[in-house]
Amino acid sequence: MASLTEPLPSSFDPQSIEAGCDEAGRGCLAGPVFAAAVILPPGFTHPLLNDSKKLTEARRLQLRPIIEEQALAWAVAKVDPEEIDRINILNASILAMHRALDLLTLRPQSIIIDGNRFKPYRDLPWQTFVKGDGRFGNIAAASILAKTHRDAYMTALAQQHPAYGWDINKGYPTKAHRQAIAQHGPTPHHRQTFRLLDLQQTLF
Repeated sequence: MASLTEPLPSSFDPQSIEAGCDEAGRGCLAGPVFAAAVILPPGFTHPLLNDSKKLTEARRLQLRPIIEEQALAWAVAKVDPEEIDRINILNASILAMHRALDLLTLRPQSIIIDGNRFKPYRDLPWQTFVKGDGRFGNIAAASILAKTHRDAYMTALAQQHPAYGWDINKGYPTKAHRQAIAQHGPTPHHRQTFRLLDLQQTLF
């Protein structure tokens, strides 16, 4: 695993116009799942670029405009809770990545994806990498854009439903979030097929 002192390579195949893809919000109880696709310039590095989960919120927000300004192309897309409930979260995560790829202004020649599951996108070659967001810059950049765009969305949504603390938990299954669901019930933004309540946590 590369560290912050060892800049991540911009891509797996520097000879290809390669998009990196990642998602954010897969394990949440509420809100959409977001995904990003990013094509970085060949040789692009930044000393802070890494898996978004390894960065503070301040670092992610610092990197977001750098990525958006310097990427050859980037896009973010989402799949809403009702669609997640209909097709399941794995399919929704992959669909969000496909939608992000659809929005790119530069057509990639290949795709690399964080994780171990994907579905073919058009006729492009693709490859998955477990913990790819800590191995390749374009996937790391996608993880940062997906995370920061989703966090901003959930923070704004929290203004409509302040009881659930989405500005803090971003929809993840914290004890306080589950207690709020137990007290107030689910909203239309909750994923109805997920286990929204944990009785041991909410009652004791």
